[in-house]
Amino acid sequence: MPRSVNAVASRRRRKKVLNLAKGYWGSRSKVFTIAKNTVEKGLQYAYRDRKVKKREFRGLWIQRINAGARQHGISYSQLIGKLAVKNIGLNRKVLADLAMNHPEAFKAVIDAVK
Repeated sequence: MPRSVNAVASRRRRKKVLNLAKGYWGSRSKVFTIAKNTVEKGLQYAYRDRKVKKREFRGLWIQRINAGARQHGISYSQLIGKLAVKNIGLNRKVLADLAMNHPEAFKAVIDAVK
């Protein structure tokens, strides 16, 4: 009796990996073994960097809030501390947006905590 191999499933599995490797340079997009390693590494980076993205955005928001606050004579840490004391529930994303795009509204927030 001949050996039974599930060629349909294995071809589909390889095709899936090679499709994920499209656009890679040279044998990284052609040779299954190399493509598999590259795709796995890329997925690891994607998983890690979904977390890092959140960290980087928070840092960016803090820089923008700090720059906007210092224009009005208050530091970032003082502003955040006073917001907490006054129970003003604006998060850093919203504060950064106000500081960049709506300076008059940001000034009103700062005047509310002073």
